[in-house]
Amino acid sequence: MNNIAVIGTGYVGLVSGACFSEFGRRVVCMDVDGQKIENLKNGILPIYEQGLSDIVQKNVRSGRLSFTTDYKFAVESAEVIFIAVGTPPREDGSADLQYVLSAARSIAENMNGYKVIVDKSTVPIGTGQKVKQVISETLKERGESGEYDFDVVSNPEFLREGSALGDFLRPDRIVIGSESERAAGIMREVYRALYINNHPFVFTNIETAEMIKYASNAFLATKITFVNEIANLCEAVGADVKHVSKAVGLDKRVGRYFLHAGAGYGGSCFPKDTSALVSIGDDCGVNMSVVRSVIKANDAQKLRMVDKIIGGMGDVCGRTIAILGLAFKPETDDMREAPALTLISELNKRGAKLKVYDPVAMGFARKHYFDDIDELSYAGDEYDAMEGADAAVLVTEWNQFRTLDFARMGRIMRGNYFFDLRNVYEPAHVESKGFKYFGVGR
Repeated sequence: MNNIAVIGTGYVGLVSGACFSEFGRRVVCMDVDGQKIENLKNGILPIYEQGLSDIVQKNVRSGRLSFTTDYKFAVESAEVIFIAVGTPPREDGSADLQYVLSAARSIAENMNGYKVIVDKSTVPIGTGQKVKQVISETLKERGESGEYDFDVVSNPEFLREGSALGDFLRPDRIVIGSESERAAGIMREVYRALYINNHPFVFTNIETAEMIKYASNAFLATKITFVNEIANLCEAVGADVKHVSKAVGLDKRVGRYFLHAGAGYGGSCFPKDTSALVSIGDDCGVNMSVVRSVIKANDAQKLRMVDKIIGGMGDVCGRTIAILGLAFKPETDDMREAPALTLISELNKRGAKLKVYDPVAMGFARKHYFDDIDELSYAGDEYDAMEGADAAVLVTEWNQFRTLDFARMGRIMRGNYFFDLRNVYEPAHVESKGFKYFGVGR
């Protein structure tokens, strides 16, 4: 039985640790943030992910999952140590590796035998070798350079916020990058529950595994941006992007996923990883022109939604606009790079009054955003947000926003503008209720 330590209890670390314990592994999740660890011990999670709290509590009760701030305890008790700390973007778009390399040093300072150190965080190509170098140098400083053996592995995560548990427990693929057959065998055993059920495994070298993660996210971001540009053209020529994307997606060479037009992508992965990939290309003298264009087009798409609202209403100064949805996608409270942030900021600059509501992200919004916006209020629900509003803007396609009562909206709203930035509704249906409908690419 391979005991596991996970360094970092953010989104990737906590989900991974909980799911490994669900596989029957004994897992210690370690974090330098004492308050976060204390909260976790008391059942308070730092993130929202559907079903995660239940799995955490279940495995804590079973004794398979525990939390600590003690590096020495976490490292000494484990054979396999996952690094799952943050890699925030620098101003130039490159990934900041200070937390990854700091974790590697702390692991080396506390090693007491052979360890497999696994990069689970999304890291630039070449990071595995840097981690190896830091560990070797630290062991040398300890005078233990020949005493403790170790291997470094790249095992990128492919977790979608909002469906992370399913993605981990029923993955499309598990990628293992290793230079050691011993380490590859241990990783096979760590994932034994998935390996014996014939989930696809890709065994490769470290650099290839690191590249796979960036290539996957860049391609998905490209699909989203492509369909958004097609949507913009559909508006110009009188076509319906929903029919276009459905027909294109039926082609098995293309696939139907990530072909839904909207306000642009956001979140913790696509913006960060596309920027990092461009930066890696620059460092290597390779012009990542497609990915660079994707980033530029996605930023423009968010601003285009602002223009759509202003163009539809004529003028927003002094008018009240209800924003339905703050998170970048449903089933998460993550607002990083969310289209709603651009909408709210730009509409506020133009004198609009904002009433906002999100089923999950309200607490996160109050804590981290909008302190500099005076004309913004938080609503109790979607209808409270629309009370007295001149327009309603559907930004995040939460399920409860898919069955809006337009008759009730007609009674409580001052205006009749409805901006459906996720194409949830059919234009004819909304217009039959007395509203002016504005979709994306329709």
